[in-house]
Amino acid sequence: MSTPPATPAPDRPSLLRLEKVTPATVDAALALRVHPHQEKNVSPVSRSLAEAYAHGDTAWPRLIFDGDRLVGFLMAFLDIPWNEEKDPADRRSGLWRLNIASDVQGKGYGRFAVEAVRDELRRRGERHLYVTWEPGDDGPGAFYQRLGFRTTGELSGGQTVGVLDI
Repeated sequence: MSTPPATPAPDRPSLLRLEKVTPATVDAALALRVHPHQEKNVSPVSRSLAEAYAHGDTAWPRLIFDGDRLVGFLMAFLDIPWNEEKDPADRRSGLWRLNIASDVQGKGYGRFAVEAVRDELRRRGERHLYVTWEPGDDGPGAFYQRLGFRTTGELSGGQTVGVLDI
């Protein structure tokens, strides 16, 4: 059974795509910035790329392009033990990072990114997509909940854990 592609932003149906980070795109990726008030909620792309390198096959970093313009960055985590102290068999996959450029937020790129990760995880046979977020009014919790995530009641490093059935 084929999985349909992620739903693109309504005003740009065919131009949105994900790409791997390459030598040709790494400088643009490193220059990507979120709104200053969001910087406390998400690590910069530079940290994410370093973590992707350190985590090898369990990290899935991708750039979000609208045509030729870089509009965002996402990184998924793939089949990582959730809490080895409790149950190493409890393995999860989900959205690790989401950075949308400050000047293009609110245009559907975040939704596209979440749906792209959902589709990739579904293709890999996963049944749930996990995400964590900083709690509070300035955090992205309301965004994730609008997309259907529900809180699990767990915390990870002080962050709220959410899950979406896929």
